[in-house]
Amino acid sequence: MEVTDSDTINIRSVIEHQLAAFKKDDAQGAFAFASQAIQAQFGNPESFMQMVKTSYPAVYRPRSVFFEKVTTIQENITQPVLLLSPDGVPLRALYFMEKQPDNIWRINGCFLVSLEGK
Repeated sequence: MEVTDSDTINIRSVIEHQLAAFKKDDAQGAFAFASQAIQAQFGNPESFMQMVKTSYPAVYRPRSVFFEKVTTIQENITQPVLLLSPDGVPLRALYFMEKQPDNIWRINGCFLVSLEGK
């Protein structure tokens, strides 16, 4: 799939809005930016928020955020984002994005990769 400049802007906006929702502890807001598959997996905003707090502290409360160039990984449109975790550990978050039938982008997963030792 070809990713346009408009897609890139919209993808970044979705991630920025979800990060802002996490910062405000807005479970409903953060959940709204997840794909239908992710929403179905967690069932409700509170379960989703608890998972992020527990398993993704760098996403829940990053010290800093830097967007890299959108790429494709295993046929998934992916937005790499450099994060500095709350305890100062640098990580790369790979956001797998999914374009919905209404052409709105949603987050369809996030995978964290350690940058230490590189």
